[in-house]
Amino acid sequence: MRLLVSNDDGVSALGIRTLANTLARAGHDVSVVCPDRERSATGHGLTLHHPIRAEIVEGVFDANIRAWACDGTPSDCVKLALWALLDSPPDLVLSGINQGANLGTEILYSGTVSAAMEGMIEGIPSIAFSLTSHTHKDFQPAAQFAQLLVDHLGTAPLADLMLLNVNIPPLPWEEIAGVTLTRQGVRRYVDVFDKRVDPRGKTYYWLTGEVLEEVEPPAGLNLPKNFPTDVEVIRQNLISITPLQYNLTYAQGLDKLSILDLKLTKGN
Repeated sequence: MRLLVSNDDGVSALGIRTLANTLARAGHDVSVVCPDRERSATGHGLTLHHPIRAEIVEGVFDANIRAWACDGTPSDCVKLALWALLDSPPDLVLSGINQGANLGTEILYSGTVSAAMEGMIEGIPSIAFSLTSHTHKDFQPAAQFAQLLVDHLGTAPLADLMLLNVNIPPLPWEEIAGVTLTRQGVRRYVDVFDKRVDPRGKTYYWLTGEVLEEVEPPAGLNLPKNFPTDVEVIRQNLISITPLQYNLTYAQGLDKLSILDLKLTKGN
């Protein structure tokens, strides 16, 4: 399959190197377009007010992988790849493997998920891969699962256009308990701003958020209760796969708001 690989941890990240090289060695046609530095928690930002530059990368990935490092956001990288750098569109857009989880409401901030989302917006099925640890450095089990999933989709493509958000526990392959489909959970954070003073006496703030609690999504969202949340299955050493889409319309909200009788009053 033709695969486009990006990330938000940057071109030097071990996760993207392990993912791209593993898939290339499995026989896939792999191209890499990723940020030239870490761009975590950038969400779906796009660069509009200055040019985007992309440089060919050599000596980082396997010799048969075409790679570029871009000075834009993760979403910039995928958009630039699809519209300017690649000769033909890929069969899948992959993002990761991220250093750290992208669970629950974290996906709203995630550059990893946003890179994959950009692929889906352009009509290409996409997958975001995350290793649920900020310190664990063995990405090979996650890459091994990525290869299994990509190979499976090569013979049994997704029925609908979607993004698969995949989180893998930081364990040896034989200790991973399995894989399951999940729904998006909720992770609430306490956002602590550390107030500091620079050498010139100017005050600045450093955001240091920590997980406060992990809770069930609101009942009004009408999510399928027969699937566990991504947050809870990771605690059970399971791989979590959550299907996502970019349409944020609150369907039940349309019904509830239909009782509003809003009319514009026209002036004389």
